[in-house]
Amino acid sequence: MSHGPATPGAGPLIGRALVPGAAEGAVLYSTEPLSFWGGYDAETGEIIDRRHPLSGRNGAGRVMAIPATRGSSTTTAVLLEAIRRGTAPAALLTRGPDPFLALAAIVAGQLYDRAPPVIALAPEDFEALQRLSHVRLEPTGTVQAR
Repeated sequence: MSHGPATPGAGPLIGRALVPGAAEGAVLYSTEPLSFWGGYDAETGEIIDRRHPLSGRNGAGRVMAIPATRGSSTTTAVLLEAIRRGTAPAALLTRGPDPFLALAAIVAGQLYDRAPPVIALAPEDFEALQRLSHVRLEPTGTVQAR
């Protein structure tokens, strides 16, 4: 995985598109992994894990940046349901590949003909996201500050 400058405004971040797609939105960033099972309300998009730093925030339509998922493959089922309901994040950015997020997006593409992009970034590029409030993702895995 190649990476770009970690300084906002210095150029795009280049990640690996696990599930390619274009998206744009406000960044919801955390340094803590998230379990969607018991941590994300598929009906509303609210992050309901009261121990998570993003607790009470809503991920629906946002570009969610979490380093990885936590827990088991049930994360895939909850995210898939959120995609079906239209309450999922617009895109998911991770610090390295996350198979559970990618699987949910791939299955959603097959079942519902819509899938949020899932982009894996190098650790230093993932950390650069905390300074960005709004990003645009390209199908190639490029993440550009807006």
